Amino acid sequence: MPVPESPAPGGPAAQPPRRSVLKSAFAVGLAACLPPALAACTGSDRPENLVVAGGEPGGFYLEFSTLLAAALERHGVAHHAGAVATGGSLDNLAELRSGQAAFAVALADAAVQPDAGTAEIAAIGKVYENYVHCVVRKDSGIRDITGLAGRRVAVGQPGSGTSLTTPRLLEAAGLGTSADAAAPSAGTAGVENLGLNDGIAALRAGTVDALFWSGGVPTAAIAAAQQDVELGLLDLAGLLPELRRRYGGMYDRVLIPEGSYPGVPAVWTVGAPNLLLCRRDLDNATVERTVQLLVHNAGELIPQSSLGVQFLSAESLINTAGVPLHPAAADAYRDLHG
Repeated sequence: MPVPESPAPGGPAAQPPRRSVLKSAFAVGLAACLPPALAACTGSDRPENLVVAGGEPGGFYLEFSTLLAAALERHGVAHHAGAVATGGSLDNLAELRSGQAAFAVALADAAVQPDAGTAEIAAIGKVYENYVHCVVRKDSGIRDITGLAGRRVAVGQPGSGTSLTTPRLLEAAGLGTSADAAAPSAGTAGVENLGLNDGIAALRAGTVDALFWSGGVPTAAIAAAQQDVELGLLDLAGLLPELRRRYGGMYDRVLIPEGSYPGVPAVWTVGAPNLLLCRRDLDNATVERTVQLLVHNAGELIPQSSLGVQFLSAESLINTAGVPLHPAAADAYRDLHG
């Protein structure tokens, strides 16, 4: 089942609150066609509230989290569920560790960091593939990542997975980084911690020369910006051997197809698994019902703008890039698939 990027509340220049809850748009209730594990839910054995830590407006994390929260509520996994706007993967891991969220989406490379609190966190499944975008203006003259030397680069909002992945990409390309974005030295890129919406605004204004963003395809905010200024994407796939040498095999070679963004040709880039995570102490019944939801109701989690380049499928759900499955999730998958 494809699970791509899709619009979410907030325009390209919007400044979202660091953490805000989006109320579910669906009423609580059980559908007539629920699989048995979901149909067995009763008011006494389900949590009162479940929070899903999402991401920035205009990106896939928040859209997916909102759809998931609505489905958790609609199918009776919880009495109430809502999605939370955050900076992204690193913020979401913090939300899990603190107990502020029961579920979170996060990049696999963020989830396996030494300070990610992996002893407290487990995977429900791999829900889709994240695509790293390196977005430049077509009139910039930048044709590959080495052309970012001496340029100003937006590397992701603090708390996002992009802010972790981007320095790795620059280092793999042999580029240093400088916090003095206005005057980077030779062989370095001047970096600014700007997220998707602020980064697009800076790219439009010419105050940065490139924007890194890790998300689904298409990313709604990038597609919208293309209407105002001609944009291009840099091929990043050549960095994979060095990335894998340094960080293992979690990164993939993936294609952003032609037509994903108007006028932009197909381009190979770096992909990373995106995981749905939970706390290890989340009760087994809630975990099992969530797995059933992902397997049997995946279509409810696919935005209408799907291009079919990400997959939430029974086969891919268990490929969690070394992050252990919650024991109840592992049992649920064994029951489903043997």
